[in-house]
Amino acid sequence: MPAHVLILGGTAEARRLAADLAARPGVRVTTSLAGRVARPGAVAGGVRIGGFGGAEGLADWLRRHQVDALVDATHPFAESITAHAARAAAATGVLAVVLRRPGWRAGPDDDWHPVPSLAEAAEVLPGLGRRVFLTTGRLGLAAFAHLTDLHFLVRSVDPPEPPLPPDTEVVLARGPFALADETELLRAHRIDVLVTKDSGGEATAAKLTAARDLGLPVVVVRRPGLPAGVTVVPDAAGVLEKLGFGPG
Repeated sequence: MPAHVLILGGTAEARRLAADLAARPGVRVTTSLAGRVARPGAVAGGVRIGGFGGAEGLADWLRRHQVDALVDATHPFAESITAHAARAAAATGVLAVVLRRPGWRAGPDDDWHPVPSLAEAAEVLPGLGRRVFLTTGRLGLAAFAHLTDLHFLVRSVDPPEPPLPPDTEVVLARGPFALADETELLRAHRIDVLVTKDSGGEATAAKLTAARDLGLPVVVVRRPGLPAGVTVVPDAAGVLEKLGFGPG
C-alpha cells in the first residue's frame, strides 16, 4: 500500500478521496490544484497550488517527493494534465489511476445534440435557439465570441475571461444546483437552448432535467479521449481497490 499519494484534484471526487486517504494511518496525501478557481473547497491533507511544468516537471516532482501512487482526479475535460500524468507515471514507474465519474446519458425524451468541441457547439447554436444558457465554464468562451446575434447567459464559479460574446450576462455560482432552481432560471431568462460539457456527476445534472421538462434542445460537448493504457475507475472505491486499500 502506498505511503505517499499525489492526487491531481479540483473535483468533488478528489476531495472525498483525499479525506478518506488522510484518515488512514501511515498514509500521506497531497492534493495538487491548478489554481484556476479563486476559492477552492477545503481539502484534507497537504495541498499544493499551480502547475508542474509539463510531464517532465511532474515526473521530477514525483521522484523528489517520493510519491508511491498518482491519482488523476481532475475534471474530465482537463486533457493536458491527464496526458502529462500518464507520461510522468510511465517515466517514473509510479502506480497511476485515473478517477473519472461516468458521463451523462440521454433519455428517450431528451433532445441532445452531441458535438466534439466548443467550436462545433458554436457552429450548431444558431439553428437551435437565440437565448443560450452556456455552462461550459469560464475558459474557452472565445469560441462563441463571434455569435453577435445570440444572447448568452454564462454561469461559472469565477468571472469569465474575455473575449466573450457581445450580448452576455454572467451568473456566478457553484453547484450543486436544485431542479426547481434550474427550472426557474431557464424560465426567468427565457432560455431556448442549453450548452454544456459532458462533465457527469449529480452536482450540475439538474439543468439537463430542467431542459428536458421544458422541451429545450441541449448541445453536449463530448469528453476528450484518454491516453492509451491508463487505468480508469468510476469512483473513489475503485481507486482504493487499485491502491491496495480495503474499505474504511
